[in-house]
Amino acid sequence: MKQSGAAGRLATLRLLVQRFAFLSLIVGAVALMILGKADILLIERTRALVADALAPLLDAMARPAATVAQITDSFHELANLRAENARLKDENVRLMHWQTVARRLDSENVVLHEQLNVIPDPDPAFVTARVIGDLGSAFGHSMLLGAGSKDGVRKGQAVLSGEALVGHIAEVGLRSSRLLLLTDINARIPVLVESTRTRAILVGDNSARPRLNYIAGSPTISVGDRVVTAASGGAFPPGLPIGVISSITDGIIRVEPFIQRHRLEFVSVVDFGLGGILPFERPPPPERRRRGREE
Repeated sequence: MKQSGAAGRLATLRLLVQRFAFLSLIVGAVALMILGKADILLIERTRALVADALAPLLDAMARPAATVAQITDSFHELANLRAENARLKDENVRLMHWQTVARRLDSENVVLHEQLNVIPDPDPAFVTARVIGDLGSAFGHSMLLGAGSKDGVRKGQAVLSGEALVGHIAEVGLRSSRLLLLTDINARIPVLVESTRTRAILVGDNSARPRLNYIAGSPTISVGDRVVTAASGGAFPPGLPIGVISSITDGIIRVEPFIQRHRLEFVSVVDFGLGGILPFERPPPPERRRRGREE
C-alpha cells in the first residue's frame, strides 16, 4: 500500500511539472527580462559567471568533436591526395614525352638555322603598364593603361599578358593609353589555326568569345585547336597565342581567349617594329611655286 501511494504521488508530481513547465519557463523569462532592465550590471556579471562555469565543460565536449572532424578531414585529404597523385603521375608522363619532343625539335631547329644562315628576330622592346580603368560596356571592350607616349607607347602596338595577345593600343595620350581588346566589336586580327595552318580573321563582337571569319579554303577545324596570330598585313608577328577553338555551331566558330578581361592587372605593351595596324598617313603635298617666282 505504501509503495502504491508513493508511486501515485510521484505520478501526480510529474503531471504537475509537465503541466506547468511551459508556464514556468515563460514566467522565468519575463522575470529575467525585468531584472535585466532593472540591473544590467547584475545580468552581465551573472552571464559572465555562467559562461566561465560552462567554458571547461564546453571545451571538453568540443575536443572530441574537433578530433573527429580532424580525422574525417584527414581521410578526405588522403583520398584527394591519392587521386591528385595519380593525375600528376599521368601528367608527368605526358610532360616528359613533350619534353623529349621539344628537345629534339630544338636541336633540329638549331641545326637548320645554322645551315640556312637564318637571321634571328631582334628582341622587341616593351613597357609594362598597369590597368587603371575598365572602359568595357555593352558597346565596346577596352581598358585604360597607365602608360602613354612619354613612356614609349605608340598607337598600334601589341599588348600581351604573359605570352598571350589581349589586344592592341588604339589611342595614346601623354600619360595614358587605351587598350582595345580582341573581343571588342572593332577588333580585327589576322590569325592562324595552328594545327591546320588555316588563315582567318578573328572578329570581336563584344562577347567573351570572338569568332573566326573569312576562313581560307574548307579546312577541318576541331574544338580545342590553338589559334595564333598570323603575319598578314604586318599587324602582329606570327605565332602569338590567342586562344583555342571553343565551339563550332551552325558554321560559327568561336574562340576562347587564353586571357580573360577581369584577370588583367598588368600588361606588356610590346613594340615589334610593325606598323600594319597603324592608320595610313599621307605624305604632305609638295608646295606649289608661284608663277611670279618662276618667271
